[in-house]
Amino acid sequence: MAEKMDLPSRSATTATDTTTATNATSDDEAVPTGDPSTTTGLLQERLQAWKHMCGYLEGYITAVAKDEKTKCKEQERILKSVSHPLKEGHHFDQALGGVAGWFENIRSNTQGIANLHTETSKNLSGTVLPQLERLHKEIKGKNKEISSGAAKGAKAIDNARNSSQKHIELLGTHTGNFDSKGGHVPSHHDPYIIQRQIHHRLNKQIIEENNHRNDILTVQNDFSQFEAHILQTIQAAFSSFNQIMGGQADRHKAIYGDITATAQNMPLDFEWNGFTKRYDNVLVNSNAPHRSMSNVSFPNQGHRATKPLIEGSLERKSRAMGALKGYSSGYYAVTASGYLHEFKDDDDYRRDPTPEHSLYLPDCVIGAVDGTKFQIKGKSVAGGKFGSKMSITSDYQFKAHTAGDAEKWRDIIASQASKATDETPVSPAGSRNVSGNQEQVTSPGGMEGEQEEGIVARSNTTKSTATEKTTTGQGSHFQTKPAENELEERKYVQQ
Repeated sequence: MAEKMDLPSRSATTATDTTTATNATSDDEAVPTGDPSTTTGLLQERLQAWKHMCGYLEGYITAVAKDEKTKCKEQERILKSVSHPLKEGHHFDQALGGVAGWFENIRSNTQGIANLHTETSKNLSGTVLPQLERLHKEIKGKNKEISSGAAKGAKAIDNARNSSQKHIELLGTHTGNFDSKGGHVPSHHDPYIIQRQIHHRLNKQIIEENNHRNDILTVQNDFSQFEAHILQTIQAAFSSFNQIMGGQADRHKAIYGDITATAQNMPLDFEWNGFTKRYDNVLVNSNAPHRSMSNVSFPNQGHRATKPLIEGSLERKSRAMGALKGYSSGYYAVTASGYLHEFKDDDDYRRDPTPEHSLYLPDCVIGAVDGTKFQIKGKSVAGGKFGSKMSITSDYQFKAHTAGDAEKWRDIIASQASKATDETPVSPAGSRNVSGNQEQVTSPGGMEGEQEEGIVARSNTTKSTATEKTTTGQGSHFQTKPAENELEERKYVQQ
């Protein structure tokens, strides 16, 4: 086997576990540790506060209606209905002008109520109380609407994050195996492939997170209007309450007028503005940008095992029945693990990047370059152990975009291959040995020119040479040489 040569690498571009952990922020983490339902939980708790506040008001009006019958003796019961602090009281601003200050006003004015009449009690029960009960049901329905939507979005995010974390841990395991076993890992555990699969899953995860974030942001932005509706309904209810109580004695009118005035003087956005200021570190910032793959980092990202020795587009001649199609373009990479992988393209996000063919170069033989062409004899190990057993040894004929590119590919592959010959591959038309009605194709260096089955049947009278057909099309966007981005800045070592 040819001696392997250590390829140079730049330490400045290699991320370590320490630097990754130091430089990452919460938005840059591949799999954030936060609970995606935290914001919705806070908003649901706020709805509970409003619901309980509405319940307090219903109790208050009910108690006032009863007090109209029992007069002074019922004043203590009225006071008890509002004497307890509001549940989830931290959601309300404690300063004057808000809900908490308004309830303090109710408690103080209730002390001054002395006599109420049965007729007033009936009016309160038939006019004011139904408005608050309808508002209570609206708040309860809003809570159920948020709960059902948030649970579904959080579950989708958890599933996507679990998938990403599983592959990140898998990358850590097999990069460790790469280091401990001298770079030899199975094809399906090649860190290069696992990293591309992480990219695919992280992209799907981020889409789920951004969709969930947009849903929460929509709900959050609707809260201000919903709370304005709550206060408007309360104001309308207490306006009716004031009209009913206006027929009572001047003292009663003054007391309830003060209670209503306090409620109506509350700005519609007073509580919401105070709430957003107190919890600005929890609520979603509408000005914050969406997450992007360009800012994501994960452990072992950029490990030397994930960096290809060379990658770019090549053309490979189809075999067997596909030989009539000539050459077709593909995206190829020679990895530090000693594999030559073939992919349909270099897109990690549209589909899960799984190799079409994988040649383990230490088990392969490569011939010399003929212009822009070179040939490799080996067996594809794509598909794991089962795929390797079913695969047969074949000749793979490649064509680069230029003769210089072909030399670079050939030199790097030769540094990894078990054997490299200096003989130029001969085309099937020039190397036929005609015997009867069949001929066997033999390539230089002892490599049999197997076009899928190894033996090519030919007629003695058929001497025409097929014109090679080169497929271009989508290959135009592939790399034609090692270029100037982070994956392609490689120093190629020739034998």
